[in-house]
Amino acid sequence: MAKQLHKYEYGVKANSAPSIVVHMVGANRRVLELGPGPGMITRLLKGNNCRVVALELDEKAIELVAPHCESVHSCDLNNPMWPEIVKDSDKFDVIVAGDVLEHLYDPWQTMSKLEALLADGGYVVLSLPHVGHNAVIACLLASDFGYQPWGLLDKTHIRFFCIKNMQQLFNDAGLKIIEVDYVIKTPEQTEFARQWRKLSSDTKLALGSNKFGTVYQVVIKAVPNAAPGNGLQLSAQSVPPPIASSFSNGAKGNPVLGFLISFLSLNTRHRIAQFLARKGIRL
Repeated sequence: MAKQLHKYEYGVKANSAPSIVVHMVGANRRVLELGPGPGMITRLLKGNNCRVVALELDEKAIELVAPHCESVHSCDLNNPMWPEIVKDSDKFDVIVAGDVLEHLYDPWQTMSKLEALLADGGYVVLSLPHVGHNAVIACLLASDFGYQPWGLLDKTHIRFFCIKNMQQLFNDAGLKIIEVDYVIKTPEQTEFARQWRKLSSDTKLALGSNKFGTVYQVVIKAVPNAAPGNGLQLSAQSVPPPIASSFSNGAKGNPVLGFLISFLSLNTRHRIAQFLARKGIRL
């Protein structure tokens, strides 16, 4: 019988949020990873000689990530007492949360606990989906805020962040941002390409003035406010242009394939990707 993959088991592509997270973490670090899922980031960190302590709630994910960790603990990050689990541990060089905070009822509470767990010179690296993407605006204009199995409107997302909300999240936690990178996708490259196509040319043109309208995910590195140097303001940062030939969801840079895939619903894409992955084919 073919192996059933975990929902968040995927290949990590270049220039994706997980690959950017791993790059920002660096090598030979002691890492606390919050919500690693089945460990797609964890495996790459281990390959960079990082020692990872993981906190995860999903039992199947714990089973999958455990071989790649120094230790893994069952933990609900919605419980404000979650830092007690690692209170007797040495402090960490890096704390990682890859697309985790949007799944929590109170991500502000979680963020407020991070500084106390960092060693001297330590930093936080996390990624967040950007709900201010033009494709989501297209959904709102169509009165169709349709949740999906994954992506910007993953049905398990509880909190949503635009650029200014991300900035405030770090400010409130006593952390200053020192590095930022983006996953850039045009609306046609997202799971909401069909909604985008329904917009009038004038509306699309107007949304073109949205500075962060192509930002799909944001990856941020931050340090405690007491660390030397000045922090960045996200709203003041430039955004790189989209790569015209790079289509998401398995197109591998093929514009024709990307165009055809964009007509499929996210559920259909997910089922196809899962089927091919079970056959050993990763898009």
